[in-house]
Amino acid sequence: MQNNFLTTIRSLKIIDGCKGSQVYAFPSTSGSGPSGDRGPLRPTFSLRSKSIQYTQPPSRHHPSPSILTDSLLPFGLPSVDMIDPPIDPYLRPVDPVSTLAEFYRQLMAAECDPEADLCDLHLEQHSLLRSMNDLKLLRRALRAARVHALDVHRRVVLSAWLRYERREDEFDPPPAPLTPCTKTSPSLECPKATLYPDQPSMPLNPYCPCHRPDSLIPSDPTRPRHREEADADGDLWFIIGEEEVLCVRSCIAALSKPLNALLYGGFAEAQRDHIDFTHDGISVPAMKAVDVYSRTGQISDHTHPDIIVELLYFSNKFCCEEMKADCDARLTAMVGGTDDALQLIEHALEETSHLLVAACLQCFLRELPHSLHDPDVARLLCSSEGRERLEAAGNASFVLYYFLSQVAMEEDMKSNTTIMLLERLGECAAPGWQRQQALHQLGCVMLERGEYKDAQRWFEEAAKEGHIYSWVGVARAKYKRGHKYAAYKLLNTVLDQFEPAGWMYQERSLYCVGKEKLNDLMTATVLDPTNTYPYKYRAITLLEEDKIGAAITEVNKILGFKISTDLLELRAWFFLALEDYEGAMQDVRALMTLDPSYLFFHGKVHGDHLIEAMRGYVQQMDMADCWMQLYDRWSAVDDIGSLAVVHQMLAKEPNNSSLRFRQSLLLLRLNCQKAAMRSLRQARNSSNLKYERLVYEGWILYDTGHREEALAKAEESIKLHRSFEAFFLKAYALGDCPFDSTKTADYVIKLLESAVNCASDNLRKGQAYNNMGSIYVDIENFELAENCYKKALGIKHTRAHQGLARVFYVTNRKKAAYDEMTKLIEKAKNNASAYEKRSEYCERENAMSDLNTATTLDPLRTYPYRYRAAVMMDDHREDEAITELTRVISFKPDLQLLHLRAAFYESIGKNELAVRDCKAALCFEPTHGDTLDLYHRALEPKVNEPQS
Repeated sequence: MQNNFLTTIRSLKIIDGCKGSQVYAFPSTSGSGPSGDRGPLRPTFSLRSKSIQYTQPPSRHHPSPSILTDSLLPFGLPSVDMIDPPIDPYLRPVDPVSTLAEFYRQLMAAECDPEADLCDLHLEQHSLLRSMNDLKLLRRALRAARVHALDVHRRVVLSAWLRYERREDEFDPPPAPLTPCTKTSPSLECPKATLYPDQPSMPLNPYCPCHRPDSLIPSDPTRPRHREEADADGDLWFIIGEEEVLCVRSCIAALSKPLNALLYGGFAEAQRDHIDFTHDGISVPAMKAVDVYSRTGQISDHTHPDIIVELLYFSNKFCCEEMKADCDARLTAMVGGTDDALQLIEHALEETSHLLVAACLQCFLRELPHSLHDPDVARLLCSSEGRERLEAAGNASFVLYYFLSQVAMEEDMKSNTTIMLLERLGECAAPGWQRQQALHQLGCVMLERGEYKDAQRWFEEAAKEGHIYSWVGVARAKYKRGHKYAAYKLLNTVLDQFEPAGWMYQERSLYCVGKEKLNDLMTATVLDPTNTYPYKYRAITLLEEDKIGAAITEVNKILGFKISTDLLELRAWFFLALEDYEGAMQDVRALMTLDPSYLFFHGKVHGDHLIEAMRGYVQQMDMADCWMQLYDRWSAVDDIGSLAVVHQMLAKEPNNSSLRFRQSLLLLRLNCQKAAMRSLRQARNSSNLKYERLVYEGWILYDTGHREEALAKAEESIKLHRSFEAFFLKAYALGDCPFDSTKTADYVIKLLESAVNCASDNLRKGQAYNNMGSIYVDIENFELAENCYKKALGIKHTRAHQGLARVFYVTNRKKAAYDEMTKLIEKAKNNASAYEKRSEYCERENAMSDLNTATTLDPLRTYPYRYRAAVMMDDHREDEAITELTRVISFKPDLQLLHLRAAFYESIGKNELAVRDCKAALCFEPTHGDTLDLYHRALEPKVNEPQS
């Protein structure tokens, strides 16, 4: 097909930008449906969902907007040849449930073994959980690894890693790497705590050393030891050049066994009172410092760093371990930033000063990814020689290169830096999961670089180590080298030998054509509806058949429950081909909100340039028009459309903090946690009003688990200025936990009433009324709850239909509840949650129909699967019930799903399978009481089983 804007497609030559991909997982903060607008205060249940976002690093060369004006499709239409799915650069077990269950068994055994390395086990857990794409689970695994890291080196690495993952949460740009913690900084990330000596209880202390009372601080390694000064007269002179340094022989000899042997043993020096040290590499001031140390056991506070370095050299040469430790500690205390670290790292490595190397390394790690662009740092961290020097100083490990390689892959997957770090990772990897990961990731990077022969070799080695998913990489490399049939046969072998999974059929579809290809893609979608490639392929195929409307519908199927930049780009491309410029502009603006540096058309055009080029084809709106459109789209629960409008408004008023805040709420609705935190931080930084800044700081603190500090910020803001957002924040933070009395609920309601009496727009006031209604329902004041929900609906807060339906249902008006949810379904653009909720207000047959619709619209919602399985169990169709749960567990392992399936297994006497599912579930939440009870119950028959 042709578009009338394609007149200059082939004549344009634009420099290609860099391409790369990065997988992000964004956990939901929603209640029964997406609720990024902070409500309701206490949702009746929580549903976690995931989205995957592929981003590309910015190119230094972007085509100018003028190049795009002749054609809005300068690079033609999308092609199926350009959308091959990336190989996931992490471990992907063939049977995730069994793998997690085995991990839990190992963890339980390790916790009973005082010699076991729990830190490495939790690192393995982190690696296994990456395929789940749940940021909270990944962070919990990292925190557990940090808690159980008892050596300085791993504490340094894991603290820096935790800090790196939380970099979007800071109010301001990141501080200097070793800046003391703030009161809200997690203690496990404290740079000072990492350098304390091993104290098993210390990582669990809620206070970091920066804020702990002095009486609770363990001995500081940077504080030198003291002893009484020896009062003996000098009896030994060291000659250095033209000068002599008077010392006490016995004191010098006491520094180490070699010096004792030199001065009192069979050496000639033992008979002399003048010893020539001219050629021993120590200066006169340094030798005087040695004399002072030998008599006092301490290094003077006024000693110059260069002198301490010489003392370190002297200590190493003559094996003065105590003096070396004090020099190491004193120099470590002088490391205040990257410049200090760069000056001291060579001395530290040369003298193998473990603590000083760790302190310097900590600076480099806390400056990532920028520090990797420093040639000296890169040479140390990336080269084989650098690894050997770090290893000699006790500061090279698998976890170090695991962290570094992840950062490098996020920065630029194709770079030489990434390759070198992965090679170092392989050198440090132990047999098993560590080697699997290192080899597989090397294969992924080589594949991205187009070095297919090397990629195949690395994938084959990973597969031989036991990582079955790496055979996908082997097949892809063979395909890229022209061996398509060999790749097809390899995937057939994988499908024959293992339980089929969506990714297996997706990969095989690349190597076949026609009906067989489409069948494989359909099977892949059935087995795992979260894979984006099948939708994209089908959509582009429809486009090639001149069925653009059908192509857009196909993309809409997955965009309804999973937002990603590549899908938004593809739909925008289709809209351009259809000459629907308003639709294209909406998707481009929404995409640029998710990733402001995104490059369109396979990495060739920056989004800002595309927006500029389309400006002449869409209706121009002033701020008043934009507010009207935002109001309509927000009310229609059109989150992508709302994001686009806010992006347009921010282009007109880039420093409007209120708009940035609304942007963060929309991103939370879409489960884009990192992007939401970025917008919230921008809102805080762009506000010129202190009371506003306090509110945004409060939300950042609240979203990062600091509820009390968030309340304090809200109260401080209210003292300065009574604003809607300050009262709303305080009410939301107080209402986040179960009410211990009606008095507490009344207080929260008064706060919300104060909020709606302050100046604000109806978008936010509607949410406040909705939250008030939720609280009234919780305290069973249904009449006032109904009034609040109707007020919210009166100002077009569409989500209030759900709350009002709940009131109707609990007051025995079931038909009215059903009708109310029907209104929400009709109004809301994203209505999977509405179908799910409506199912609670109708008979079983209609409920099953609604839940089936909810699953079609959003297969990541777990309640419909659980309901259908429970109905099947009630009808004594146990096998069907278990199959229903297995269907969703295969692509979304979930605590509740695994617990329910374990209960089903136990009920039919399959205790071994019940135990397996319990173990896997406990990997997600180790303290989940019901699952622990079920686990121990399922174990009992095995314990009481008679001995054969």
